[in-house]
Amino acid sequence: MKTKFIFITGGVLSSLGKGLAAASIGALLKARGLKVTIQKLDPYINVDPGTMNPLQHGEVFVTDDGAETDLDLGHYERYLNVSMSKKNSYTSGKIYNTVISKERRGDYLGATVQVIPHITDEIKACILSLANDNPEGAPDVAIIEIGGTVGDIEGLPFLEAIRQLRSDLGREHVLFIHLTLVPYLSSAGEHKTKPTQHSVKELRSIGIQPDIILCRCEKPISADLKNKISLFCNVEPDAVFSDVDVNNIYEVPLYFYEEGIDQKIAILLRLPARNADLCGWKKLVQEYTNLEHKVKIGIVGKYVEFIEAYKSLYEALTHGGIANSASVSLEFINSEEITPKTVDAILAGLDGILVPGGFGIRGVEGKIEAIRYARENKVPFFGICLGMQCAVIEYARNVAGIKDATSEEFNPNAAEKVIYLMTEWYDYRKNTVVHRDKSVDAGGTMRLGAYPCVLSENSHACRAYGRDEILERHRHRYEFNNAYRSRLEEAGLEFCGLSPDGKLVEIVEIDNHPWFLACQFHPEFKSTPMNPHPLFKAFVKASLDNRKN
Repeated sequence: MKTKFIFITGGVLSSLGKGLAAASIGALLKARGLKVTIQKLDPYINVDPGTMNPLQHGEVFVTDDGAETDLDLGHYERYLNVSMSKKNSYTSGKIYNTVISKERRGDYLGATVQVIPHITDEIKACILSLANDNPEGAPDVAIIEIGGTVGDIEGLPFLEAIRQLRSDLGREHVLFIHLTLVPYLSSAGEHKTKPTQHSVKELRSIGIQPDIILCRCEKPISADLKNKISLFCNVEPDAVFSDVDVNNIYEVPLYFYEEGIDQKIAILLRLPARNADLCGWKKLVQEYTNLEHKVKIGIVGKYVEFIEAYKSLYEALTHGGIANSASVSLEFINSEEITPKTVDAILAGLDGILVPGGFGIRGVEGKIEAIRYARENKVPFFGICLGMQCAVIEYARNVAGIKDATSEEFNPNAAEKVIYLMTEWYDYRKNTVVHRDKSVDAGGTMRLGAYPCVLSENSHACRAYGRDEILERHRHRYEFNNAYRSRLEEAGLEFCGLSPDGKLVEIVEIDNHPWFLACQFHPEFKSTPMNPHPLFKAFVKASLDNRKN
């Protein structure tokens, strides 16, 4: 086995930052010249997060091959600058679904199907697929993040599976990293290690002894405290590291490097002795720290109570800001609060307006009103997915004179459905036409993953990309209704991004406007700090120009 496996678990409480830790460690190892991949194992029973409420789970990240995944895969892509796929994300639901399907086919030859060995064997197979079924060759290192916290009943099969893998592959091929909380009590003036001790005890009780302990803390912990954790948790003193709060998340790889985490991992896994080339990360952090301008952008959405619902969007705007040496201040605006009477007061003072994706009719009229404001007041506007559909509806109603224009999603019986449910589309990956099966469950009825788009010459989009053919990721059920294309074109709406066969509208723009662009796809999923997405760079620049004017 060429591939080395690093398993990252978490204890005490959620939201400690396992995803960022995994991504940062991956970035460090990649900087050492190693080929790295990352996988997320989530204990929830949902097959994927596609049908989960964004206000509870956060955004759904979409890969090129159409997998709907946890938002941590966005961190992985942004830090490693590589594309993830379906094999980089598994849930309990997906694992159990596979095992049950095998049982129904008779694959187990009448055996009693149990958690051990059938579920754990399936989990191990998914993990090993990173090395065994990789068309680009086995990676040097595979990092696997186990979702949830140690002690959660639903996570036990995953922990048992990785415990077995150490025996299967040998200690030189498997490394356990445990991320835990070391809180600082200001009243006592000291860090407390008991939560870490109890978390490690829980982990050891199921047969896993961590090799490295990452201590999530507000400020670096002392050498004495590291020695104490080492003693009580049975790890080497130089295997206890601080994982502190930083000014921006892109400083984490640099902080981990200063702590020496990559060096310790290399020693334990017998990886090649190389120095990490962190010039790109240092340049990024320096640029982020010395931004010259400020710009204020409003995000008019329906999930604004939970910022994680727009995680990739927030990061992509940050990347676009760095590319323009601009600090992007975001104002999250609940679209339900926007009406014709309140819109001027709520949106006044914004340098740019962005309307993101979403599902359902709630808050839609507020989004449409915000788009009208941006169009009439020449404020740079960027619409994404549902944001594009709302832009089309707004233009149809207020410019083209189609007063009852709406979407089939909002009113299936409407007379003027300028947005309608797709019935078929061409899947270039399978070289076939996909026909919608309305009997399929809600999680399987969308156009998902990367699809090509052809751009019109001299459009905002073409100038931003610097080319006329692109590949972007989609996640939607509804499309522009081509029966209205000629009427809207005559009214001045430009259809400047189309599928290669010309049947699907992917981008619309308005000519008589500083920057008005709306796209059916999700460009935020392909933006990284080292390679900001062209549309976000252009949108932030237009917003910055608007601020200066």
